[in-house]
Amino acid sequence: MKYLRAGALEAPRPAREAAVRLVAIGLRGASAALARLSRRLAVPAGRVARPAPQLEFYAEAGAPEGALYVDGKLVGFVSGVQRL
Repeated sequence: MKYLRAGALEAPRPAREAAVRLVAIGLRGASAALARLSRRLAVPAGRVARPAPQLEFYAEAGAPEGALYVDGKLVGFVSGVQRL
């Protein structure tokens, strides 16, 4: 049995170093393959479907003349129009 002095490191064994490098290369390859697979299988985040905007026009007594509403909010007036 060989004793080392304090602070001295044993030289790496070539066979063990080669095996560690080979395992590291294999793990990196497996990681890349799993990342590609996960991107392919992932369900894309879907957009929330919004209902179509509802346009409203009121030409009734007491309503502003030519008022145009979108989803219940006044967005403007159609000038010169009293009925659509």
